[in-house]
Formats: sequence, C-alpha cells, structure tokens
Amino acid sequence: MASLGPSIEQLIEALRFLPGVGPKSAQRMTFHLLERNRDGGDRLAKALSHALENVQHCQRCRILSETEICNRCNDNSRRQDQLCIVEMPSDVLAIEQATHYKGQFFVLTGHLSPLDGIGPEALGLPQLIELFDQKTITEVILATNPTVEGEATAHYISQLAHARNIPVTRLAHGIPMGSELEYIDSGTLSHAFSSRESI
Repeated sequence: MASLGPSIEQLIEALRFLPGVGPKSAQRMTFHLLERNRDGGDRLAKALSHALENVQHCQRCRILSETEICNRCNDNSRRQDQLCIVEMPSDVLAIEQATHYKGQFFVLTGHLSPLDGIGPEALGLPQLIELFDQKTITEVILATNPTVEGEATAHYISQLAHARNIPVTRLAHGIPMGSELEYIDSGTLSHAFSSRESI
C-alpha cells in the first residue's frame, strides 16, 4: 500500500493511542480533520496542548485537576470523614452524577496487577495509608470495578483499613433494575445470589 505521507501516518498512529480507536477509525478521524474540519483540528490541538501543560493530579485525592488541591478537596461542605475509593477519575463523575454522595474521594488510577508491574506504589497506596493514619476517616467506601483485579485491590485496601480499625463498605454488585433473570450472565447471577440480603 502506498504511503499517505509521514504527517498523515503520524496523525493516524497518534489517534490510535485513544481507547477503542482502531486503525480504520483513526484513519477516518484523520481524513475528517484534514479534509473537512481543520479549524476543529486546530482547536483540538490547542486544547490538548493546554491540558497537557496545566492538568496534574490533585495532591490529596489524585483526581485530574488544574490546581495542586482540587475543588472537591477544598470544598468544606463535603464530609471529611467519608472516603470513597475508585479506580479512575471518570468513576468520580459517574458516582456524583448517579448519587447524592458528598464525601471525599481517592483515585487509584488503576488496580493492582502484579503481572503488569502495577503494585501498591503505582496506585498511591502509601499516600492512602497516610490518610488512614490521620484518624479522621470513619468510613471507607470501596468502589473499585467488579473484576478479578478490582476485587483483589478492594481486598488489599480493606485489610489496610481494618488494620487501623476503619469501617469498610463495598458497593453492592448484582442484578440491574428492570432486567430478567434468564438474560443475566451466570457470574453476575451467582454473585447476586451469594450476596443476598434480608428484607
């Protein structure tokens, strides 16, 4: 296949770094930006450059922020004794949009995965231990994903909290509202059945 030229090839390869973007999607985006929306491409380039220069992790909760301490951590109206632990910054937004939670967050930016070289240090767990040791947290809410790695991460963090006598809760997993049992996958149904509650 003939080359499209180094600039076009580099842009296609750069777009493929985005999650869920394969070679065809990256090619379509590239052609769209270059053929139909150069102004949009220029805005995208400037916005990306600005964000890369100015966005960092909050020094307390590790969410993405333009300041050393983010707005949530600086908000005195939020509960300081509740700490919800999530894997990614997008999880914070999901929880805030779906619930009335007004406590603090801690973002791991991933989950424990020894095979990939992701250990406690990479997830900021020494920083989390410092928060636990301040003795201001009265509840840790574990909101990691219900994957094998997410469960292992939740278990590890719960041990850290229990060692400091901090109560730990875990988000419930189970059958979505409005669904029918015959269409639920066996793993979800098994977990929901074993975690059933009294009513």
